[in-house]
Amino acid sequence: MEGKQEIRRREDDDHEVEKIGERKHGDDHEHENEQTEEHPLPLMTLNHVSRLCRSVEDSMEFYTKVLGFVVIERPHAFDSFDGAWLFNYGIGIHLVQSKDEERLPSDKEGLDPMDNHISFQCEDMKAMEQRLKDFGVKYMKRTVEDLDKNTSIDQLFFNDPDGFMVEICNCENMKLVPAGSLGKIRLPSDRHNPPVELKNTPDNAQDNGEMPTNA
Repeated sequence: MEGKQEIRRREDDDHEVEKIGERKHGDDHEHENEQTEEHPLPLMTLNHVSRLCRSVEDSMEFYTKVLGFVVIERPHAFDSFDGAWLFNYGIGIHLVQSKDEERLPSDKEGLDPMDNHISFQCEDMKAMEQRLKDFGVKYMKRTVEDLDKNTSIDQLFFNDPDGFMVEICNCENMKLVPAGSLGKIRLPSDRHNPPVELKNTPDNAQDNGEMPTNA
């Protein structure tokens, strides 16, 4: 009889240990969630995309004339190699003269939307398409429809002078819907942009919210 009571007590003790373990695991999980909420990653926004190129001059001409980027000063610490920094729309493009063309895309004409590319959001797709035509840029055009949500996005795909693909889209037509992610979506704001030193400040450029240049 005493043996049975001892076994029963042990079983009860084991059951209590399981309960404590479950509570502890739950507490740890809640603590992890609290840490995630209180201390999000200190990331702000995408700063720049770096591109190797066959000719820095050709790439500068493409990104400034076709896509409207502005050449900005590059720190002297980078004078040891040929390159250029461009900036606009809250993002930078850093061009680096390639020393090995085998590292660049071999096919400068092919366009595959499923391949690596960078994408820019656009508020006037027709105007952007006309711009590509004006500069003689070969492009692919397509529309992706979401029948369930009765919406669609338009896309333009084209290559830069070295065969790196660029996309222009009106992706704001698609809602951002988190798919089971634990984190919070953080949208960039003005405070995430780097400080801009304006050398010329014509009133018309300030009124339009544009960054004046010396060009």
